[in-house]
Amino acid sequence: MNLTTFIRAEESDPEAPHTFARSPGFPGSFFVARDAPNETRRRKELGEMSIRVGLFAGLLAIAGLAMAACGGDEKKTLTVITHDSFALNEELIREFEAEHDVTVKLLAKGDAGAMTTSLVLTKDRPEGDVVFGVDNTFLSRALDAGVFEQYEPPLLKGVPAEIRGEGGGFVTPIDYGFVNFNYDIAELKERGLEPPRTLEDLAEARYRGLTVVENPASSSPGLAFLVATVAYFGESRYREWWRSMRENGLVVVDGWETAYYTNFSLNGGEQPIVLSYATSPAFEQLFADPPRDDAPTANILPAKGVFRQIEYAGVIKGTKQRELAREFIDFLLSVPVQEDIPAQMAVYPVNPEAKVPEAFSRFSEVKVAVAEVGAGEIAANRQKWIDEWTRVVLR
Repeated sequence: MNLTTFIRAEESDPEAPHTFARSPGFPGSFFVARDAPNETRRRKELGEMSIRVGLFAGLLAIAGLAMAACGGDEKKTLTVITHDSFALNEELIREFEAEHDVTVKLLAKGDAGAMTTSLVLTKDRPEGDVVFGVDNTFLSRALDAGVFEQYEPPLLKGVPAEIRGEGGGFVTPIDYGFVNFNYDIAELKERGLEPPRTLEDLAEARYRGLTVVENPASSSPGLAFLVATVAYFGESRYREWWRSMRENGLVVVDGWETAYYTNFSLNGGEQPIVLSYATSPAFEQLFADPPRDDAPTANILPAKGVFRQIEYAGVIKGTKQRELAREFIDFLLSVPVQEDIPAQMAVYPVNPEAKVPEAFSRFSEVKVAVAEVGAGEIAANRQKWIDEWTRVVLR
C-alpha cells in the first residue's frame, strides 16, 4: 500500500499572507506557515492545528490497520525443517531467496529420527512449510501419519527408478549414501591384520574389541545397518551374528559423531573399524590437512551387507506457502544444488546430470549389491528389530 498521502491544512484566513511548507514530522503532509499572526489569530490557528493533528493521527492509524490486514509489503518467509546435518552453500540459499523474494528459515530438529517424530507430533500444527532429510528407515512413519502433501517435481522423472521407487508422489528423493564399515588402513597394518571382507570376518577373534557401532535406537546409521544385517543374514540368523559380535568385544555408542571422532583410531580412539559411510574415505582425502593424494581409510563392502540410505524432501501438509515449498524442492533437485551436496553432506546426488568430486569415484565407489529392504517392511518391523537387538547386545 502506498502511504504517500498528501494532506493539506485548511486556511483559517484566506486573506492573510501565507506560504506552504513540508512538515518535518510527516513527509507526505503539509502545514500552513503564517506571516506575523496576531495573538488572536495565533490562538485560533493553534486550536485548528490540534484538530488537524488529531485527524492526521487518526488517518495514520487507519492506514496502519489496512496495512496489517493486507500483509503490507513484508517479505514472505519459507520455513524449511531439516535434520542437524543439513548443509548447503549459503550463496545458493541467497540466490533462491532473491529469485523468489522470500526469506528462507532453516529449522533443525535433531537427527532424522527425532525430526520425523517431531513432524508426526506437530502434523496438526505444522512448524514449517517444507522438510528435508526424512530417510527410508523412517519414511513410512511420516507417510502413514499424513505429514506430506502430494507433489512430483518435473525433474523427478530423471532420477533413477531404484531411488525414486518409494514415496508415492508425496516425497522427492534428494540424495543417497551407503552405510557400511570403514577401517583405519595404517592401524590395521600396524597390528598386522588384513582388513575384514565380510560381516562374518568381524566376529573372528583376531578382530576382538576393534569394532565400534552406533545404537540403532538413537542413531540413523545404526538403524540402517541393523536393517542391513536382517537382509544379509535373514530374520532367523541376524540375532546370532549380533550375539557373536557382543562376545567379540563390540563397542556401542549413541551416535555417529562419537563413534567416528572419539572411538575411531584415525581420530585417536581405540577401534580401527567404525560403522560410518562409504563416502567417509573420500572426505578424509578431500579435506586432509596437510593435503594427501590417498585416503587414510577404506570401506568394507560385503554384498547385501551395505544399506543404501535415501533422503527425501516433501511439502508439509497445511503449509501456507505451497508454491514456494514446491519451488524449494525443485531447487534442491537443480544441478547447482545437486553438485554442492556431495562436498557439503558426504552423500551422492540423485540428479544424474550432477557431477561428483573425483575422490568419490576413487575412494568411495560402491559396486556391490545393497541390502534390499522396503520402507513398508522397515515400518512393520523397526521397533521389533530394535527391541531384539537391545536384548541381544545390551542386556
